[in-house]
Amino acid sequence: MCGIAGYHGSPGGIAHDRLLTEMAAAVAHRGPDASGVHVGDGFGLAHTRLSIIDLAGGAQPMTDIDGELWLSFNGEIFNYVELRQDLIARGHRFRTASDTEVILKAYRAYGPDCVKHFNGDFAFALWDSRNRRLMLARDRMGVRPLFYTRRQGCLYFASAIRSLLQVPGVAPEIDPIALDQTFTFWFPLAPRTIFKDIAELPPGHLLLAEGDRVRIEPYWQLAFPDADDIVAHDQRDPRELADELQALLIDATRIRLRADVPVGAYLSGGLDSSIVTAIMKRLVPDQLRTYSVAFEDAEFDERGFQDVMARSLDTDHHVVLCTEDEIGRRFPEVVSHAERPLVRTGPTPLHMLSELVHGQGLKVVLTGEGADEVFAGYDIFKEAKLRRFCAAQPASKRRTLLLQRLYPYLSQLKTQSQSYREAFFLGSGDDLGDPLFSHLPRVRTTQGAKAFYSRELRGALSGYDALADLRERLPERFARWHPLSQAQYLETAFLLPGYILSSQGDRVAMAHAVEGRFPFLDPRVIDFAAKLSPRQKLRVLREKHILREATRDLLPANIADRPKQPYRAPDSRSFFGAGARGYVEAALAPDALAASGLFEAGAVQKLLRKCAAGRAVGARDNAAFVGILSTQLLVRQTAGTAIASSIQAA
Repeated sequence: MCGIAGYHGSPGGIAHDRLLTEMAAAVAHRGPDASGVHVGDGFGLAHTRLSIIDLAGGAQPMTDIDGELWLSFNGEIFNYVELRQDLIARGHRFRTASDTEVILKAYRAYGPDCVKHFNGDFAFALWDSRNRRLMLARDRMGVRPLFYTRRQGCLYFASAIRSLLQVPGVAPEIDPIALDQTFTFWFPLAPRTIFKDIAELPPGHLLLAEGDRVRIEPYWQLAFPDADDIVAHDQRDPRELADELQALLIDATRIRLRADVPVGAYLSGGLDSSIVTAIMKRLVPDQLRTYSVAFEDAEFDERGFQDVMARSLDTDHHVVLCTEDEIGRRFPEVVSHAERPLVRTGPTPLHMLSELVHGQGLKVVLTGEGADEVFAGYDIFKEAKLRRFCAAQPASKRRTLLLQRLYPYLSQLKTQSQSYREAFFLGSGDDLGDPLFSHLPRVRTTQGAKAFYSRELRGALSGYDALADLRERLPERFARWHPLSQAQYLETAFLLPGYILSSQGDRVAMAHAVEGRFPFLDPRVIDFAAKLSPRQKLRVLREKHILREATRDLLPANIADRPKQPYRAPDSRSFFGAGARGYVEAALAPDALAASGLFEAGAVQKLLRKCAAGRAVGARDNAAFVGILSTQLLVRQTAGTAIASSIQAA
C-alpha cells in the first residue's frame, strides 16, 4: 500500500522534480517507509511506499529491464504469485519478487488488458514510452483511490486530492452538484468529487492518455442474471453451493495473507469479520492479533460478541474504547483525510482503530467489508422486501405490523407509532416501479440537510435532480434484474466505493499507514454471489442465508446465528464536549456560514441549539448536523473564501 502522484504532459514554468516531491509529500502518510521520484520525457511519477511485499526489491517508481515502462503503484495484486509463474513460462524474466514487477510484465504481455488478469486492490499509473501512453487503472470495486485534473494541457493524478492541490492553479472550489449528491447518497457520484474540476477515476475503469487525447473506459462492471434466468441456479444442491462458497472464501483469505510483514484482523463481533478471522486462524495457527472498537453506550457496543470470538480463536485481542468526546475531538482530522463532507461519524472510531494497529507495528489487516453488499446482509434489503410486500396490499394492517421487526437495535424507532412507521417506510410518493425504490427511505433521511441550503446554493442547483442523475447511470439491463439484485447493485456499485471503502475504509486506515484487505471482495466471490438466486441470499427475512450455511462449522453458534447489527457510532451528541465545542461554534457561527455561502445561518443555528439540547434528535437531524458541520470544516481546511465566491457566482 502506498501513495502515488504524477503528471502527463509538460507542466509549464514548474520545476518538475520539485512539484513531484511536493505531491508525494502530501501523501506521505500513505507510504512512510520510502519515497521516490522519476522525471521522464513528457511524464513524471512520484511514489511513497508502505513496504509489505519484497521489502528490499520493491522500490518505486519501478521500470522494466529496458526502461521502456515505468510504474507507480498503490495496492496489492493478490494473485501475483500465480501470474508470475505464468509469465515466467511465457519467457519473461524477473529481477524482484514484488507484485509491482508483475504488473510491468503483465502489461508487456497483455497491454491495457492486463488489469483483467489481476485479483487485487490497486490504483496505478504506468508510462509506456514506446506508445507514448499513460495508463491509469483502478481496481474493480474501488478499494484504492485515484484522482486527476487537467491544467493547461497537462494531466495530473494522485492517490489524494491534497496532492493535486500542490499543482499551481488547482483551487479547491466546492462543486454544488457534488455537495447535493452527498446530501442525497452520502457521497458524490464518481467521477465527480466535492471539488470542481477534480475528478475521481471510477472503479473498474482505465484512463488512457496519448498526446492530447484522454480516453476513459470501463474494463469491468458488476452484473446480475435477468430475473427470468435465475431459476436454473436453484437447481444445484444447496450443500454443494455452500461448500463451493466456503472453498472460495478460504482461498480468497489465503492469498490476502501474502505479505512479508505480520497480518492482523479487525474483529467487530459480527458474522463477517468473525468468518474472516476464523479462516485466518485455520490458515495461520500462530498467534493472531485482532482489533476491535468498543463504545461506552451499549446501543453501539459489541464487546460481548468480540470477546466470544477472541476467546474461541485464542487471539491476541486489542480494543480501542471510543468515547463521544473523542469522536468530537478527532472529527476535523477525519474530515481532512476523507477529503469530502461526511453525514455520519462512523469513520472516526475506525480512524482511532487504525492508529492502535499502527502503534503496534502492523501494516496489514483483513476485514469483513463487502459481505453485506455481496450476500444481501444489510437491513435495507429486508426493508425493501417488506415495503414491497406491504405495498401489494396497502389496506392491510397485518402486513404493516411486520415493519415493527425492522431495526430492533434502533431504540427511537421502537417508540414511534405504527402510523409513523407506515408513513416513513411506505412513503406515499414511492413508486414500486422506481429503480431506486429500495433506497428511497435512506434518501429521505439524508436529504434533511437540504432544508438548510442557502439561497445562493439553491440557485446554483436550479433544475438539478440527484435521483434522476443516478437513474440515468444505471445499466441498460437493470430493469430486467430481480428487485433484490437491483438493491444490491445500488449498494455495491455506489455506496460501497463511495463511502464504505473510502471515507470509512481506505482514507481512515491509510491515515495511519494501515492497509485493509477484503476477502469478500475477491472477484471470484463476487461473481459467485451475483449468480445466486435471491432466495439463497435473503430467505424470507434471514439475511446472508448461504453465507451462514457455508461457514456454520467455523463459528460459535451464537455468532453464526446472530442477526445483523450494522456498525454505528454516536452522531451529533459527540460535538458538545470539551474536545469539540470550540471548533463547532466557530464553524457554525453566522459569519462562518455567511462566508461559505452554502447554508442559511438562522436555520443552522436552530439546528445547533436543538442538537446541543439533545431534543428529539433523530437520524434526519443527525445527518444534517454532521453533514453541515463537516462541510464547514472542509471549507475552512481548504481556504473557504475561494469556495464561497465560486458558489455565489454559480
